[in-house]
Amino acid sequence: MAAPVLRCFCRSRWFSTSGGLAVLPLGSRKAHSGSQGLLAAQKERGLFKDFFPNRSTEIELPELFDRSRADNFPQTIYCGFDPTADSLHVGHLLAVLGLFHFQRAGHNVIALVGGATARLGDPSGRTKEREALDAKRVGANARALRQGLQSLAANHQQFFADGQAWGSFTVLDNSAWYQRQQLVDFLATVGCHFRMGTLLSRFSVQTRLKSSEGMSLSEFLYQVLQAYDFYYLFQHYGCRVQLGGSDQLGNIVSGYEFIHKLTGKDVFGITVPLITSTTGAKLGKSAGNAVWLNRDKTSPFELYQFLVRQQDDSVERYLKLFTFLPLSEINHIMQLHVKEPEKRGPQKRLAAEVTKLVHGQEGLKSAKRCTQALYHNSIDALEVMSDEELKELFKEASFSELVLDPGTSVLDTCRKANAIPDGPRGYRMITEGGVSINHKPVTNPESVLVVGQHILKNGLSLLKIGKKNFYIIKWLQL
Repeated sequence: MAAPVLRCFCRSRWFSTSGGLAVLPLGSRKAHSGSQGLLAAQKERGLFKDFFPNRSTEIELPELFDRSRADNFPQTIYCGFDPTADSLHVGHLLAVLGLFHFQRAGHNVIALVGGATARLGDPSGRTKEREALDAKRVGANARALRQGLQSLAANHQQFFADGQAWGSFTVLDNSAWYQRQQLVDFLATVGCHFRMGTLLSRFSVQTRLKSSEGMSLSEFLYQVLQAYDFYYLFQHYGCRVQLGGSDQLGNIVSGYEFIHKLTGKDVFGITVPLITSTTGAKLGKSAGNAVWLNRDKTSPFELYQFLVRQQDDSVERYLKLFTFLPLSEINHIMQLHVKEPEKRGPQKRLAAEVTKLVHGQEGLKSAKRCTQALYHNSIDALEVMSDEELKELFKEASFSELVLDPGTSVLDTCRKANAIPDGPRGYRMITEGGVSINHKPVTNPESVLVVGQHILKNGLSLLKIGKKNFYIIKWLQL
């Protein structure tokens, strides 16, 4: 029934492959000091919200993660991510950070991409059924999510190392074991352990059954497959803890009950809070307010600005949730903010830390260059910006490639870029001060373009008509 799993050991580091998927080895099994207070520390930061079973909070879970005990080995924790889109978004980031905190404490973590379960659609927190995705699209999304998770893990290791021995970070896809399952065999061997009354009692199920939309069989069975994922990882990886958003508690409970019934062993669930917009809506694709982690969908500059714009009443909480900064340092940052709120120090630090984690050091530099170019009219920043950065910065701007002929004037340039209308009206737009090149107003339509002034060292010109209409020109044959 189950796909084979290969475990490899090399110089005290372990990694695994399943279904041909690449795995990123990021640590060792060496005991990590000070991890006894891991749960309490993350509870204090607000990252860990609820624990299941409730009785586990005081004794069982702390003992499980106490690496100072000689008989305690590193634990394995997993969190699932369904590929309903080809990118993770900020709403997923807390769960990823939860995995990273366990990894930093010397434990092994698994990011599970739901290449199979995404075909069903998780009903948790939804008022209607998800749009059905075909297998080809889900497969492409799953590959993109695996790449995104591995990129986050690599940035985490490269830019946020603390000198301690970390656990491993493994990326798996549950299609590796479901594609070998036969429907009747699965229902006969797995389905018989689930009671309808219990499944029907879940909050997500009750909510949907009472709605006009109702609930499909595929959605109803989602919690069974997520429970089986937990069981599979428990059997093959020794995974005893599932991490998820607070809307996943019902699915986590289903996994706990299934594993306990089959094995008699206890497993645990930990939830992280959901991140909402200022209106209280959950951030995500379905709500239409997702801030994506893939550069093709949300640029480093856009991510940086999203975080810089956070309100004062939420920025301290976000520093605790989205960064690895010690609480003492966060307190110091907030104290400075009280004295100089106009500098927006906490927001800038939050933006820098998260952008570096998501896009690396170069992504952070790019975001800062774009900020200087747009909000501080920095010519120096414009001159070193790449074509990609300019396109990201001015997403709605027209992009033209023009040949610089001898004697090319401001008027010629505006017309070739289709930035002004033909005739006297376009001419007047220039003479009346409605046109600027590289943030400098130009009022003489007949003036000839000068390299180094109108054309930057990188061969680009930023043409602005009025207050908001931008045109990017790349000059050829300079």
